[in-house]
Amino acid sequence: MGNGGPVTFGVVGSGWRAEFFLRAARQMPDRFRCVGVVTRTAERGAEVERTWQVPTVRTIPELVADRPDFVVVSVPWPVTPEATRELVGLGVPVLAETPPAPDADGLRALWADVGASGLVQVAEHSPSMPQHQARIALVDEGLLGTPTSVQISSTHLYHAVGLARRLLKAGRGEVDVHAVSTTAPLLDPKSRDGWTGETQPQDRWSILATLDFGGGRTALYDFTENQWHNPLRTNRIVVRGSHGELVDDRLTRWVDERTVVTSSLVRRMSGVEQDLDGFDLEHVSLDGRVLYRNPFDGARLADDDVAAATLLAGTGAWVRGDGPPPYPLADGCQDHLLGLAIEESARTGRTVRTAWEAWADA
Repeated sequence: MGNGGPVTFGVVGSGWRAEFFLRAARQMPDRFRCVGVVTRTAERGAEVERTWQVPTVRTIPELVADRPDFVVVSVPWPVTPEATRELVGLGVPVLAETPPAPDADGLRALWADVGASGLVQVAEHSPSMPQHQARIALVDEGLLGTPTSVQISSTHLYHAVGLARRLLKAGRGEVDVHAVSTTAPLLDPKSRDGWTGETQPQDRWSILATLDFGGGRTALYDFTENQWHNPLRTNRIVVRGSHGELVDDRLTRWVDERTVVTSSLVRRMSGVEQDLDGFDLEHVSLDGRVLYRNPFDGARLADDDVAAATLLAGTGAWVRGDGPPPYPLADGCQDHLLGLAIEESARTGRTVRTAWEAWADA
């Protein structure tokens, strides 16, 4: 691992998102070690200890007594700023789950209190997912020329905004947001809890929004209720640039005055048919060249778990002085501000222009 062994972290909270970080520690003890989890009650703590074989405590000071490299805050939205402030007050680096505060005023207050500390990162996982990392790599290499627009239909609000901003290399300035909300019948056969048994469509809401970042850069946001789990609504992403476009995993680009070529992003998976090495992602390539290599090959992780582990590894490297900040609080605040603007515009039917906030120049 460098700089003294596995990354050590604590967790405040024990809900569904906290489990992603605990799972990384359980699957890769040579890379990550969870020193403990804060739960509100001893009863919940006993459940966590039985399930994850990690110690639990009731307070943050008890948790940080073991001096972890950093602490993951994974609690309900209104509690996140409180826990973050407490940890920063103790001088402990934080990886806060999204969003870092519930509303715009909460974001501004949190930034005023802890922004200057430089101790807070945000666990925005979307840009860290393997396929998105490969897409980001080809955009950063200039294979599309100058990126100009992104269309995303896969995940919601701040997650989609964070990915769009990264692909467009958009900063944290003013943005014009216009959204509409509609309802239409849709069968919903699965939820987070599994198959629903539903056999008749019901009205589900959808939000379609445009975001104008200025400088010719725009994003189209398209999200339907329960799209994360509904297999009847697949993921879709389009990235357009001055010299080509990427549609999902298919890249079409200009090469020279007489040549346009089309290539595909290819995932190489082990464990398929007679491959006996176990099911896992090895890498994502383009034209025979690897754009993304799974750093956790062998742990058998789903893409979302790879993203969580990537955030843990990145935060650990940052804390130890071995890498850049993985996702600064300023970016997490901007993502949620724009997500709130999408909701406001969909509710009011008016274009919302976000302001230049205090974190814009951080």
